Amino acid sequence: MIRTAFAATTLLLAVPAAAQSQQEALDARYDRALAAGYKALMLCGAISSAEANGTTRTPESVAQWELTGIQAPLDALIAELPFTIIRSPDGPIARVAVSWAQDMPARVAVYGGPGNGCALAPIGTPDGAADPRLPVEFSPHPEPKVLGTVELPMIEGWKPPPRNLLDLVLEDALAQGYGKGRSTAVLVNRYDGDGTVAQGWGRFIGGLDYKTPQRTFSVAKSIAATLVGAAAYRGEVDVNASAGLGLSDADPRRVITIDHLLRMASGRYSDTPGNRTDPLYYGGAAVEEVALDWPLIAPPGSTYRYANNDTIAAVAAIRGTFASHPPAELFAKLGMRGTVAETDWQGDYVLSSQVWAPADDLAKLGQLYLNDGKLPSGERILPEGWVKYVTTPSGPQPPTGTFGYGAGFWLLNKEEGVPADTFAAIGNRGQYVVIVPSRKVVIVRRGEDPAGSGFDIAAFTRDVLAALPK
Repeated sequence: MIRTAFAATTLLLAVPAAAQSQQEALDARYDRALAAGYKALMLCGAISSAEANGTTRTPESVAQWELTGIQAPLDALIAELPFTIIRSPDGPIARVAVSWAQDMPARVAVYGGPGNGCALAPIGTPDGAADPRLPVEFSPHPEPKVLGTVELPMIEGWKPPPRNLLDLVLEDALAQGYGKGRSTAVLVNRYDGDGTVAQGWGRFIGGLDYKTPQRTFSVAKSIAATLVGAAAYRGEVDVNASAGLGLSDADPRRVITIDHLLRMASGRYSDTPGNRTDPLYYGGAAVEEVALDWPLIAPPGSTYRYANNDTIAAVAAIRGTFASHPPAELFAKLGMRGTVAETDWQGDYVLSSQVWAPADDLAKLGQLYLNDGKLPSGERILPEGWVKYVTTPSGPQPPTGTFGYGAGFWLLNKEEGVPADTFAAIGNRGQYVVIVPSRKVVIVRRGEDPAGSGFDIAAFTRDVLAALPK
């Protein structure tokens, strides 16, 4: 095995030396464990997904982008935790281990090979333990013809635009013109009537380019809704049927449908705003342990509560379809060849957040929705009316902010200067896929925004649309 190690000169202690209550000491120790898990999973996912897509990421690049500006208290702990990257004899990453306490094994993220991504082992798992997941098998579509530029992968029919006002808008986005966030990529594609790219503009920063996958965070929720739609088109699921939650048919949670879950209207309790799900994301817990068992506190469909666990439960409701139709199959059909959906260590997809995708792949997701669920070839993969379904608000809406919510997608239908049919996939740290059917435009903005900064996607969308050449 090839090892790359970045070790601290002094081994870290589990808790600070200052006097603490028992709970404070436990919380401090848990935070270190979560920080180590975060670091292991981000290093493993960023580097392995880039290499699988034909490019590279260095640990320094990951430290600069994915591992800075994250939520407290993890942000103050990440940098000091020493890590080791273990590679297979033939070169690809095998796993990443991050040390966090003298008396515990390092936190370990294991790479499952192309199509699998990385999974985080539970806290306390010895380094070198076997990856329990089964490999995902699928038949990729042929590679597309690439005509090439350094800024944007050319698609047949793409026309290089003249420099104009739109160039200035895109450059402004990279220069913090729409907030204090850190933009890494902006893409704008305009499509012909047949759904193919007519014109495209792209800008990238920080050594990242169109081949570089970044974590989608909650854009994955819109990908999850797309997977549900594809299963519905195949006749394998009904969004109005029970999602199967609860222990028996007598359990009141059995009345929760997949539709309720996609609309964040399950009525289940969540312990934090946004339902942080740290034990699952960074603690190495499994979907079955922590995402499906939350109790009911309101009638399903009566209240809106944004919750990672609702999307995870919707995906769990269709997991029986993944043996024949894994997410990788859908990605291949869409030409999203750099996209990887990760799982927990038991093999269940964490499609509320844990997907890696380059900017151009996310534009292809938007293109599917511009084309009413059909591929450029004309093949339908989403039901007729699915776009209307995901963009139609039903029942309670978000109590704060100006964006509405449909089924897995946000609605920008009340923003001044933005067409009323505009909708978007939105994720933490500044991930946006904005779809404007009336203008046949898809806008992608990728970022690594520090916690609490933000990016004004409505203003950016308005300015992009105003600046597009006629």
